[in-house]
Amino acid sequence: MLPLLLASCTKKTQTTLSDGPDYTVYVNPFIGTQTDETGALSGSTFPGATMPQGMVQLSPETEQMVTWDPCCGYDYNKDHIYGFTHTHLSGTGCTDLIDVSLMPLSAVVTPEQLRAADFSQPFTHKAESARPGYYQVLLQESGVNVELSATVRTGIHRYTFPKGQPQTVVLDLDRGTYRGEAYYSGRRTYDIIQSQLRIVDDHTVEGYRVITGWAKLRKVYFRAEFSKPFTRRLLMDGARNAGKSEVVNGRCLRTALSFNPEEGQQLTVKVAISPVDNEGARKNMLAEATSWQFDDYVKAAHDIWQCELSRIDVDGTDDQKTIFYTGLYHVLMQPNTMSDVDGRYMDTNFEIKPLSPTQSSTASPCSSSTVSPSSYHSTFSLWDTFRAAHPLYTLIAPDIAAQFVRDMLLHHQTYGYLPIWDLWGQDNYCMIGNHAIPVIADAIMAELPGIDAEAAYQAMVESSTRSHPNSPFEVWEQYGYMPQTLQNTSVSITLEQCFDDACVAAVAKKLGHTEDYERFHRRSMFYRNLFDAETGFFRPKDENGKWLEGFDPLSYEQPCFVEGNAWQYMWFVPHDPQGLIDLFGSKEVFLEKLDENFALTATSGEVNGNASGFIGQYAHGNEPSHHTVYLYNFAGRPERTQELVEQVRSEFYRATPCGYAGNDDCGQMSAWYIFSALGFYPFHAGSAEYVLGTPLFKKATLHLAGGKDFIISAPNKTPERVHVKSVKLNGQPLDGFILTHQQLMAGGTLEFEMN
Repeated sequence: MLPLLLASCTKKTQTTLSDGPDYTVYVNPFIGTQTDETGALSGSTFPGATMPQGMVQLSPETEQMVTWDPCCGYDYNKDHIYGFTHTHLSGTGCTDLIDVSLMPLSAVVTPEQLRAADFSQPFTHKAESARPGYYQVLLQESGVNVELSATVRTGIHRYTFPKGQPQTVVLDLDRGTYRGEAYYSGRRTYDIIQSQLRIVDDHTVEGYRVITGWAKLRKVYFRAEFSKPFTRRLLMDGARNAGKSEVVNGRCLRTALSFNPEEGQQLTVKVAISPVDNEGARKNMLAEATSWQFDDYVKAAHDIWQCELSRIDVDGTDDQKTIFYTGLYHVLMQPNTMSDVDGRYMDTNFEIKPLSPTQSSTASPCSSSTVSPSSYHSTFSLWDTFRAAHPLYTLIAPDIAAQFVRDMLLHHQTYGYLPIWDLWGQDNYCMIGNHAIPVIADAIMAELPGIDAEAAYQAMVESSTRSHPNSPFEVWEQYGYMPQTLQNTSVSITLEQCFDDACVAAVAKKLGHTEDYERFHRRSMFYRNLFDAETGFFRPKDENGKWLEGFDPLSYEQPCFVEGNAWQYMWFVPHDPQGLIDLFGSKEVFLEKLDENFALTATSGEVNGNASGFIGQYAHGNEPSHHTVYLYNFAGRPERTQELVEQVRSEFYRATPCGYAGNDDCGQMSAWYIFSALGFYPFHAGSAEYVLGTPLFKKATLHLAGGKDFIISAPNKTPERVHVKSVKLNGQPLDGFILTHQQLMAGGTLEFEMN
């Protein structure tokens, strides 16, 4: 029987499931899957079936080999499907995973066809559908109707074949990714070190592959069970026919399994995966997927997603709800579970470890019985998600947020510093800074239960003083900035490191570490050392303190910046907005520069591929700009913040497949919308504080931990009313434009009166 998947739903959630609205109907998994009319990437999301923080993310590929565009493997503009694989990345700017591909066919496969490995089939969106925990498509050439669902660690397939036609499933362990120029020259950017296919019996196939790629070494084990016996098998290792071997080892493995059509048109396949070993895949299957009733898995997935989405109620139009709840869905898809049901996971040293009871934290009230406190997580896209996605978890799912902090500390114990970009349990070291620090700082400042604040703080300090690539701290403290002649992308690193240091300083102050506070606070002010008052920009210097020649604030080709230009990085001082204003000499001069930022449309050379969603130089399609619209609050012009928030919400988010202005980046683009629709935003992520914007809805309710509700009310809100006249918290005028995490978690009502 199917394991109980809602073992610990709260009373509130159980009532919601039976009596309240069905939030899942407002989730459109196709949002973010389509490039726009200019060919720019929309969101790089995928439409397939998954669970909250699921290890399995089961979805189709519309490319023979997945490339940069899109990294998720699915492009709504394409019309062929090449296979259905069990792991994906949602919204990222780099591609990896795409493991264990299955493809059903109503034909007998020959050795020549299996060797060629092209089983692509046309499809149409008219015969395709998706909702949380379910995906369906009709393959036009073979006539096979494919339905997919998932548990946390198991993908569930149901194939309905045309009556009387041959039934074949191709299992391919060689599918993977190409990237950039390598794609056009036909070279892989991944390499299979070793793989294995093992015929266990006439219902079961097991195997694994060890692979390099964006994650330098990944191990993926699987167990596939079929609802009826296969009557014929064909195994290939590249060009070599392995015949009827029980076990085949190699680097390019595929098998074609044939089934008797007289035993019925439907075939169900269950594929459990594990990052640890084949025994882990077997245990995952046994714990999560003993039933052959496909519809039960769909129902269980629906109920868990319903439970998760019911954390927030909003009163808006259907399109507004669709954008909002799809965004919440995209945030909650990751970070991903990276441990087996028995708690084992593979650490950064590639050693198998169990999570001990002392390392466990409280399970989510919406979790299935298999997402226990012993779940270890990976896929930390921290350069993106520290800004809003992680603060959203801290606010609405503190139990899960505490698990993420625990897992970052476990990463630190074996790796030497906190994760930069953690994928499949190891660091691919993508991007700059160490933005696990603000995530942990936010949790400590919010006083999340289940966190050892002192241990977490020590990991923050060590990660801010132990030099590693992109972070030579001896250079940092010697010069008071990163010299471009000693460290590439020096201006971006200087600004981002100052922010990380400010987060360490805040926690040091909270925990009473006075000397540390003074040290890291001083370091957090280093940004001033790269400000050029003459040009009004942060600029690169050499190790002698001289400005480098050839500075162009509009250029994206300046090697001192990452994925942006001087205009976009001009505003990245979220920990000290008043200090940034002071650099300009007055609020008036600051506001003049900020206005120019949102008005100047000039370009210089080629625009970075990650920059999109422009309002002047503001680029909403990439993360460095995300807090900038809220800066006007600090300079006395909140009405301009409110206007820009509304402009971004209305221009760059749509309830269509082309729904995002840039990569969703593991939910960060979505999290910006969720906060900004509620009426506040974590401007200084890491402080457990939020700055006010303007609400989108007449009413929104956060159902918080402990059973309390926080209500955001704007009774006279209309589409035309963007400006805020006054704000009250629990009936009293709010002092300033800052909300604390503690104020929200206490419950109550935040009331906006709109002009």
